[in-house]
Amino acid sequence: MLHIYRQITSLKRCRSIVIAQKREQADRYPFESIHVVAKPAIHFLRRFWFRQLRDKPWQISSVELRAFLDILTKTDARLLHIYFGHIAVHLLPLIRAWPKPSIVSFHGADVMVDMNKPAYRAATEQMLEAVKLVLVRSESLRRAVIHLGCDEKKIEVQRTGVPLDEFPFRERGFPPRDRGGEWRFVQAGRLIDKKGLPVSLRAFASFLHRYPNATLTIAGEGPLLGDLQKLAHELKIDQRVSFTGFISQAELRDIFYASHIFLHPSETGPDGNQEGIPNSMLEAMATGLPVFATQHGGIPEAIESGVSGVLVPEHNHDELARSLLDAVQEPGFLSRVAHSAAQVIREKFDLRVQARRLEDIYLKQM
Repeated sequence: MLHIYRQITSLKRCRSIVIAQKREQADRYPFESIHVVAKPAIHFLRRFWFRQLRDKPWQISSVELRAFLDILTKTDARLLHIYFGHIAVHLLPLIRAWPKPSIVSFHGADVMVDMNKPAYRAATEQMLEAVKLVLVRSESLRRAVIHLGCDEKKIEVQRTGVPLDEFPFRERGFPPRDRGGEWRFVQAGRLIDKKGLPVSLRAFASFLHRYPNATLTIAGEGPLLGDLQKLAHELKIDQRVSFTGFISQAELRDIFYASHIFLHPSETGPDGNQEGIPNSMLEAMATGLPVFATQHGGIPEAIESGVSGVLVPEHNHDELARSLLDAVQEPGFLSRVAHSAAQVIREKFDLRVQARRLEDIYLKQM
């Protein structure tokens, strides 16, 4: 994932070795020190046996364990950082077998999914007991991990970082307030339940009644694409909504700078999946896009409603539409919000600052 790649490559005082199950998009994510421990041929059968027959999360085999330990020994690794809590559960045999410190990071989706199943929750509790330190992206995730039974003394908030030089602030000019105003909205991210995309479409449909020249760009790919396209057609807004599919960071930046408002009405998914603090939202804030989002997960830790953005309740497209219609009548408000949001990013989410803090955490544990 891009935010993890940014974090790893920003480290200066610590040398990172990456262990992965496979290598993909090497041209997009160049990195020299990568070791691949491929899934064994019987991985599918083992996973089926664990999940379907035993109703437990699968864990690495003895063969994989030896391969991991061999790499850690040969590279003289001093600390193991496992990204995502559910991956750490799969690696629990490694955490227990390796004598040096292990750290796990939680990012959002890996906190509550499957935690209604006793065996999964028990395995997560065992993993949290075994690691030395737990990193979370937000205070809301800290509370969620404590709820899972983690000792709060071993939890630290390590926020995601935005490369500010790649997302410089630019003042926006806003359209006129009459019906001819060509307002441009954007939402970016995976097309999955927790992103609240149907709420965006319904709110935008209401906005179009007042401003028929407005457009909405949805940047990203995911399993909900077909459903969202169908909803846009049913709402009779498909001619004003564009789905870009996967695009590069450069293309996304261009859309940010060409837009007036960023939407991100996140909500808890049916499987318990929730946000930490969305990366695309932070990047939009850095560029000077006013953000309209929800009181969900870690979002209120980045946005103070009415000051550095606008927050509405989850699942409420009517409230989102009302907030948008009110705000576009006050371009001065949108400008103030944009400046305040960019300042928040500079103070709390600068990638260089967050990378130095992560290095401090690493060095303290060694």
